[in-house]
Amino acid sequence: MSKHTKDQSFAGLTDKFAKNIYATAKGQIRLAVLARDLAPLYQQSTPLRVLDIGAGIGQFSQNFARHGHHVTHTDIADDMVLAAQKRHQHEGLSSYYSYHCASLQKLPELLQGEQFDVVLCHAVLEWLAEPADALPLLKRFLKPHGKLSLMFYNRDAKLMANMVFGNFDYVEADLQVKKRVRMSPQQPIAPAAMDLWLKEHKLMVLQRTGVRCFHDYLREPEQGKQHFEQLLRLELQYNQQQPFASLGRYQHWQITHADD
Repeated sequence: MSKHTKDQSFAGLTDKFAKNIYATAKGQIRLAVLARDLAPLYQQSTPLRVLDIGAGIGQFSQNFARHGHHVTHTDIADDMVLAAQKRHQHEGLSSYYSYHCASLQKLPELLQGEQFDVVLCHAVLEWLAEPADALPLLKRFLKPHGKLSLMFYNRDAKLMANMVFGNFDYVEADLQVKKRVRMSPQQPIAPAAMDLWLKEHKLMVLQRTGVRCFHDYLREPEQGKQHFEQLLRLELQYNQQQPFASLGRYQHWQITHADD
């Protein structure tokens, strides 16, 4: 049982979220990696039905909308959903979207048994009080032969980064702090734990990618800004190769039913 009693919402933090995540090099790397990994899906000519869970301001799913796929955009924070609607309207993509303000746990009742060709769940599980409980819900939304795009905050990489930066006391304290930082994920997930959860629910991994395998370990972060294009090329070159993939601050796994 998690000691965290409720799921984290970013309600009231829309502008801060956009600035701290997507207006930075780390956010740009995240979007570029996802775009590369999922291009075979969103570039399909046959229209797909896509469910984006914890979709925030809806930046990444625009890749699907621009290729004519319909996206069901969901988030627990109503101001995030509103910001996404405004963004998609500005981009001329509103006709490809439907929107719901709801938690992951409320979606089965809201969507009434609907299933999707693609389910996107990016940087959501680490904000849940009980991340393991999300897996059967995600599976429920997935059509036979459908694809789940799951990105989660990597506990192993967090430990490695803190050792590199000399935060030995924090590592010995099992990465626990007395005071929570609202924009910092509090439930990092070890890939080995995720493998066990997936096996339990008869899901299998088709592809594993590390997100920010190098960026977060730079001794001089300013170099990442000055040489961003080169850094991005190297991230994309190595982030599906071991041992680098396992060091990604986030893991992006493409998943399907094990019995397909």
